[in-house]
Amino acid sequence: MKDTRRTRVVLGALLVVALAMITIDYRGGQDSPLSGLRGLGATVFGPVERASASVVRPVGNTFDAITDAPGERRRADRLVRQNQRLREQLRSSRLDQDRSAQLRRLLGTAGMGGYKIHAAQVISAGQGFEDTVTIDVGSRSGIRPDMTVMSADGLVGRVTRVGPATATVLLATDQTSSIGSRLEESKEIGITQGRGRRGLGRGGATPLRFQLLDAAAPIRVGQRIVTLGSQGQKPYVPGVPIGVVERIERSTSGLTRTAYVRPFVRFTSLDVVAVVVAPPKTDPRDAVLPPKPPPPPTPTPTATPSASKSPKAKPRHSKSPSTNPTRGD
Repeated sequence: MKDTRRTRVVLGALLVVALAMITIDYRGGQDSPLSGLRGLGATVFGPVERASASVVRPVGNTFDAITDAPGERRRADRLVRQNQRLREQLRSSRLDQDRSAQLRRLLGTAGMGGYKIHAAQVISAGQGFEDTVTIDVGSRSGIRPDMTVMSADGLVGRVTRVGPATATVLLATDQTSSIGSRLEESKEIGITQGRGRRGLGRGGATPLRFQLLDAAAPIRVGQRIVTLGSQGQKPYVPGVPIGVVERIERSTSGLTRTAYVRPFVRFTSLDVVAVVVAPPKTDPRDAVLPPKPPPPPTPTPTATPSASKSPKAKPRHSKSPSTNPTRGD
């Protein structure tokens, strides 16, 4: 089509007419005089519009998906990282709460005994023949060999080797471990020794054994044992709880007795511990021991009715005396 003056005039007139019709229809609203024309247009062009939309829409959606794919992938990766970070924060929060509770109990135990401690965390376990663990404090924190290591529950062991930032602890369960000990109440003295890893295997609950110096001294199941203390308070300070007597064996000669002890500390799940950097001014004796559990209630016997006290049954054919007067009365 040639771009002539006449063509431009016709196009301008059509534009003016279209604008006028749009204005009239918009201002008329529902009562617009062009509502019939509008319905006719919808009837004529509606099917064409729907057909074209059904063809164009999938193409547009595919194009949008292709163009938005990198952004969606980045968004998904960001959400995965945020989810992982939140999980780690939740796990760390739970660990922090648990360790905080352990530390509070540890400070309470140390306060009852008058021990000056330096808190530490177990970071690894020994792989050799010795029962050892490694803690995350060393000489920079004032840790020295032959210092007592304890937890909130009781005795863990003693420091054997010290590095600048770590230290090795020989556990009380090691076969070479020998601890001067005292029975509660009777104050009888003996030696507590470890039984090695075998004492911890197969669900063993008594990885320690205790021998009294006086073979005739009284000892019973359920008595608890604390550290006696060493000369110069090294390697063991006094009064640290060790464990409870579970069973007692007498030798064939009858001269010695061996008690097997269940420790207060769970050596297979050590986490927060403390190194005693200064001993107590006075021996705490049994003050650090936990309260004894209440004894189980004794069942009360119930009285049952005795057979001798049961009423005798009346004979079937016996007649009870009549209360009616007879003629002779």
